[in-house]
Amino acid sequence: MNCLILAIRNVSSILLLGIFASCGSGSDDVESGETNLNPLLYVSRFSEDPPDHFKARFTTTKGDFVVEVYSDWAPLGSARFYNLVKQGWYNGVRFHRVLEDFTAGWGIHDDPYVNFVWQKELLPDDPPIKSNTKGRLSFARSGPNSRTTQIFVNYKDNSSLDESFVPFGEILEGMEVVENLYAGYGDGPPRGEGVYQAMAIARGQEYFEEEFPELDRITTATILEGTSPKPN
Repeated sequence: MNCLILAIRNVSSILLLGIFASCGSGSDDVESGETNLNPLLYVSRFSEDPPDHFKARFTTTKGDFVVEVYSDWAPLGSARFYNLVKQGWYNGVRFHRVLEDFTAGWGIHDDPYVNFVWQKELLPDDPPIKSNTKGRLSFARSGPNSRTTQIFVNYKDNSSLDESFVPFGEILEGMEVVENLYAGYGDGPPRGEGVYQAMAIARGQEYFEEEFPELDRITTATILEGTSPKPN
């Protein structure tokens, strides 16, 4: 799984560099440039400390589900997730890799410029504390210290992923919604004919709508108030 993600990231980086060679070098240029750009390009705004325990509601084309996050499971991962949700990063994002009896993944934006900037925002690894059991969420990665914005939910107990992928939260409500996400396209190249992630990162909405119109998507993702007892 790591090798596949690394290959995808390498190809997508080449594609993005070709597309945006004349558009600046990334987040540093965005921060010092125009102020009327997509607010998701301003990485420095995604730095708020999260609560120790919080919930997030995802409204999707298949219904709602609620995620419960515990910062002590993965402090860096939970902080990244909190800020991405709070700033609206996942609004409109599609579930691009849904594999029956394995995982459902999302985190590629419709805006290629947003993908270009965030591909460079690599997050250091958290030490593993919890297992990738059914309903738990982890960030995808291509190797050590390589998490960015892509997340997956486990459809079953995937303990084989524990060495590389660190859970930071779990589905509290609506697992049936997650399990009903469109899975008809299967895995991407080279394992299948589904979403080619490098192309999705580089082309965004145009690619998704032309090639994979049936994908479910997130309408809105928001941070909720309130807590509940923490599981053992």
